[in-house]
Amino acid sequence: MTVQTAQPKKTGVNRRTFLGVAWGAALLALGGQAAAALVRFIQPVSGAGFGGVVRAGKVDEFLPGSVNLVKAGRFFLVRREDGSFLAMWQKCTHLGCSVPWVESENQFHCPCHGSLFDKTGVVTGGPAPRPLDLFPVTIRSGEVFVDTGSPIQRDHFDPKQATKA
Repeated sequence: MTVQTAQPKKTGVNRRTFLGVAWGAALLALGGQAAAALVRFIQPVSGAGFGGVVRAGKVDEFLPGSVNLVKAGRFFLVRREDGSFLAMWQKCTHLGCSVPWVESENQFHCPCHGSLFDKTGVVTGGPAPRPLDLFPVTIRSGEVFVDTGSPIQRDHFDPKQATKA
């Protein structure tokens, strides 16, 4: 004859319940983060920045022959040797990659597909179909302003495209 002893009743949370709650909490946190990111993304940008008129700086801040990235406007401001200005969108005309200025090569070099552009934005190599787009430049009271809401497509460089200081 066998005697059965009463087993103590288990209390607490079993593994299945714990994992269910943990997964639910993780998915809820992920959903909350995605919702917060979406709300931030669709809110309009306040103040000056890309898509409007951007103050680049004072005329004297830019040396002749210099290439300067203006991050707020997503453009390069080139001060030509004659003192005139060109504002070029940093977006490659091939597939839209961000094109950096490579000082050691004295040219813009697209990292995506190898398009090369000279200091005036003209294509010198690669698959880009046309020069970098320009933005209108205005000089008022010794300050440089660039209208990033009006990109100008072009097929060549003409010195008349530069704004005299």
